[in-house]
Amino acid sequence: MSDVIREMGAGFLGSRLKRLGERMQAGAARVITSAGLKVQPAHMPLLVALDGRALTIGQLVQAVGISQPGVTRGVGQLVEMGLVQAETGSDQRHRTISLTDDGVAAIARAKLFVWPHVTKAVDQLLDGRSEELLAILADVEDALASTPLDQLAAQARPEVLFIRDYSDDLAREFHDINAEWISDMFRMEETDRKTLENPRASIIDPGGAVLFVEAAGMGIIGTCALQKTGTTGFELTKMGVRKAARGLKAGEFLLNAVIAKAQTLGADPLYLLTNSRCAAAIHLYEKLGFQHDPGIMADYGARYARCDVAMRYNRASA
Repeated sequence: MSDVIREMGAGFLGSRLKRLGERMQAGAARVITSAGLKVQPAHMPLLVALDGRALTIGQLVQAVGISQPGVTRGVGQLVEMGLVQAETGSDQRHRTISLTDDGVAAIARAKLFVWPHVTKAVDQLLDGRSEELLAILADVEDALASTPLDQLAAQARPEVLFIRDYSDDLAREFHDINAEWISDMFRMEETDRKTLENPRASIIDPGGAVLFVEAAGMGIIGTCALQKTGTTGFELTKMGVRKAARGLKAGEFLLNAVIAKAQTLGADPLYLLTNSRCAAAIHLYEKLGFQHDPGIMADYGARYARCDVAMRYNRASA
């Protein structure tokens, strides 16, 4: 079985670090138990922060860098163990947290029997590169403190969709993507088979074009063709997007590219034939400048038995 988190690389770094942290904390917990302590690894930063001083909950949050609910929960558990105590000062709104005598003893035991052993084990695990790793982690923490990950992701916005031109090795993709949606909604007609089974002969060689949309990490997810049907006329046809990729706006991305391609070919008219059941696709066509046209229906609509919608591209309305 493959390691999904490892294979996904930097995009899953948070999950990988969380998994790594859980594995390391599990080992550290066993070291803590063998030292005769009843605390968990998550309690250790709180005990260290309180070693030799008393702090409020807010100060503990700043010291350990975790959420206030997490700190409050951890302090409550340590109070139940008898390792820390909470005292209300003159200002009734603030509680001061400090170690009890048992807490001081626990810290002393951890210093002798836990931290040196865990630190040595980590150094051995990292083959002497622990300082290098800690420096990298410090840089990452500082960077995230300056700009949260979601903001960095919004700034980066890498290209995730790409247009590819037709090549014979993509003929099977053209067939399968279209056969999927046609079979789901209608039945394959003879004109469909002729086009899908030999796109080079039926579309490319007569002067048309086939474009594909590829998604990073997913491969080819959609396709669309421009079939030459006259001296300058082109039908926008055989447009489909795989079910697994719907919702990614790949169709709109692809359709914009196909319209631009049609303009370079001097398409006039550029039209399409479809069925009213394809409501989402029709809405997209309308959005990008196609208008319902009875003339197109009269001239070309008989090509498909399922055709009850004919549209013509109007650049001015795009």
